[in-house]
Amino acid sequence: MSSVGSPQIITENGRWITADAGFLLTRVINHKDTHQKYIGVDANMANLMRPGMYDAYHHISVLSGRKDFDPGQTEVVNVVGSLCENNDQFAKKRTLPKLAQGDIAVIHTAGAHGHAMGFQYNAKLRSAEVLLEDKKPQLIRRAETEADYFATLIDESVVV
Repeated sequence: MSSVGSPQIITENGRWITADAGFLLTRVINHKDTHQKYIGVDANMANLMRPGMYDAYHHISVLSGRKDFDPGQTEVVNVVGSLCENNDQFAKKRTLPKLAQGDIAVIHTAGAHGHAMGFQYNAKLRSAEVLLEDKKPQLIRRAETEADYFATLIDESVVV
């Protein structure tokens, strides 16, 4: 209990503690070269809402098993999801290593708001979550299935 004039410290520890602990891994599935370069990934803003909602910056690293992958060879790209919405973007005009189909983009600081803000817009199912404990992966939340998506529909044969 504080007395009059005593300072109080009030914090929101959720993001401060968990943001850096989470990463969103997404696979490059396509690209489009028009007036700008677009890299399409299999994740979308249903997996990580912050960039689409208020243009939050999330660092992106690239994992590639390609023999011709050269992290020093870069290009300016927009990294976009598959929701067909103009704000379904993880990065805008970002300099990244040249990406190809199958490469993995690692989106950093996704721990605080990834699954917590996730949703099923356009029938996009929520992805699995994996915890690394002592460098060993453990599935802590399985990916949703179509059965999960329709599980809450009312069965007309059930009398309530």
